[in-house]
Amino acid sequence: MHRNLKLLQSELNITFSNPDLLRQAFTHSSYVNEHRIGQYKDNERLEFLGDAVLELTVSEYLFDKYPDRSEGELTKLRASIVCEPSLVGFAEQLEFGSYVLLGKGEELTGGRTRPALLADVFESFIGALYLDQGLERVRTFLQQYMFPHLPQQGRLLTADYKTHLQEHTQQHSMGQLEYKIVDERGPAHEREFVARVFLGEQLLGEGTGRSKKEAEQHAAAEALAKLKVKVEHK
Repeated sequence: MHRNLKLLQSELNITFSNPDLLRQAFTHSSYVNEHRIGQYKDNERLEFLGDAVLELTVSEYLFDKYPDRSEGELTKLRASIVCEPSLVGFAEQLEFGSYVLLGKGEELTGGRTRPALLADVFESFIGALYLDQGLERVRTFLQQYMFPHLPQQGRLLTADYKTHLQEHTQQHSMGQLEYKIVDERGPAHEREFVARVFLGEQLLGEGTGRSKKEAEQHAAAEALAKLKVKVEHK
């Protein structure tokens, strides 16, 4: 069962002027599909907006904090923060998964702890907060709940998830891993790849990325999360 969103507002010390926006941010498409009679909206549009707001606010933070870093270095730092594994960590820290409205099928298959879903919810929450209270309130939220938890000295929030997964499966004699690119979508300048990692016939994880390598890393990150393997960021 999901928690009441009034509790979340109390814990974050944030009161939404439009509670419907907050509810939408935590409403998964599977819930909407099962409750077509109501006026429910899923969080996908808010996720789209929240991603853009995060890109801007994190860019501002890095631009101010590291005045001597090049454009290329700042871009890599931003990408390591505004990415699925990183956002999953912040969503888990805030226990966002326990507030999501899910369909029964998604609930039964562990959707509440699925990395891709948690990352999406974090972005949709940011989108909702931006619409409800503006960019400055988003900055304040991130200054409290995100920025203090980033590695110091501008170290990248990256980890080689494929290597960690390989080491884990070998250590426990689990069998051979196989990565497959199962989808390519979007125009050439904004190509997105979808990768899946299998252990024999078992699907362990799925991830998306701007390159095949990035998609495979995200798939490995989801697999490690499902296997409850903790990964140390370098």
